[in-house]
Amino acid sequence: MELKYKVDDKPAAGAMILYSLQWLMIAIPVVITSTFIAPEGETVFYTQKLFAAMGFLMLIQALWGHRLPLISGPAAVLLMGVISARAQGYGTDAIYSSMMAGGILLFLFSFSGLLEKIRKYFTPRIVVAILILIAFTTAKPIVSLVFSDTGHQGLAIIFSMTGIFIMAVANNILKGIWKSSVVIMAMILGSLIYYLFIGFPDTLMADTQPHRYLIHMEPDSGLSVAFFFCYVALLINELGSIQSLGEMVGAERMPRRNKVGTIFTSGMNILTGAAGILGPVDYSLSPGVVASSGCASRYTIIPAAAVMIVIAFCPDMTSLLLTIPQPVMGTMLFYLMATQISAGLNVMTGSKAVVSFKDGMVLGIPIMINILMTFAPQDAIDTLPSLLRPIVANGFVMGIIAVLLLEHIFLKKER
Repeated sequence: MELKYKVDDKPAAGAMILYSLQWLMIAIPVVITSTFIAPEGETVFYTQKLFAAMGFLMLIQALWGHRLPLISGPAAVLLMGVISARAQGYGTDAIYSSMMAGGILLFLFSFSGLLEKIRKYFTPRIVVAILILIAFTTAKPIVSLVFSDTGHQGLAIIFSMTGIFIMAVANNILKGIWKSSVVIMAMILGSLIYYLFIGFPDTLMADTQPHRYLIHMEPDSGLSVAFFFCYVALLINELGSIQSLGEMVGAERMPRRNKVGTIFTSGMNILTGAAGILGPVDYSLSPGVVASSGCASRYTIIPAAAVMIVIAFCPDMTSLLLTIPQPVMGTMLFYLMATQISAGLNVMTGSKAVVSFKDGMVLGIPIMINILMTFAPQDAIDTLPSLLRPIVANGFVMGIIAVLLLEHIFLKKER
């Protein structure tokens, strides 16, 4: 692929601003669509912490880490873990203490020689399953967001269905920076249109609870095991993002980039766990952005990261971004999860991961287990032993366990 700017090139000032704006327009929605899990009364401060963590990690990675143009955002696999843990009644301190333990484990793996040994067990079929499982697990919170406004649920249905198709068409027609701006443009225009129907808010969102910079350590053994599986998936996601972009742009010294990149990501996951927010991962959508723009310069990430850090220290600006109605946010999440499934299917066809009925079962059974456990009645979950509850009741984790068992034991292919 022919690039206008390679990894270590520094574009001129005008081009730098344009390409940085492109990354910023992708990074902001990635952060905002994860804020619905903020503790009640702490949404603004939670979002500020998210912007700070993602901005600092992008800055560090571009300068000293993997040194590639990759967007960092709240990890969807950890989002699934938090949603499941909350559904089981776990509090903020227990959830993020257990998440912090997973970050420490990931950090140790990054320093060891286990990275490649673990990676070989994650075949293309398993990677496809993880991508699709994330989307299916998000179905429940998407429904909650889209239908959150009880007085306008009919409007929400029409709005969401129309918005999804408009974004899909726009993504197909637009090119370059305009293609990359589909989600943030939809957020802005969607919010304006939605408020034209229901009326604009009188005030910006404000926190009602005292700000907590750090959590109280209350790790739970069962919850820590559940997050362990989430972090294994996060590790594969991180390595896949670095490796795929590195190969696409012809970056040198990829083993070093993989190792240093995962060290910085895992280190930030420890800090974010302590701060009580979702941990980051490098997003696999970045190669598509580089391919469409022709710019692989890591320096274009730096101004975008700097703006995210500025947003983190401006509560009024953060509050303004949070004026996005929940039905609009749910629609954005709906669209992003559709792209997640698309990415999984793209990996499946490219790697020929499914060529037989048995291959399909390796994917189908985990997906159905995921759906079963995601929508299982709370009364049934409460009958499980307390140690197993956070694992078995987590549809995403159970899906990963199922696909690993099917791929490597029960429906193992003859080598």
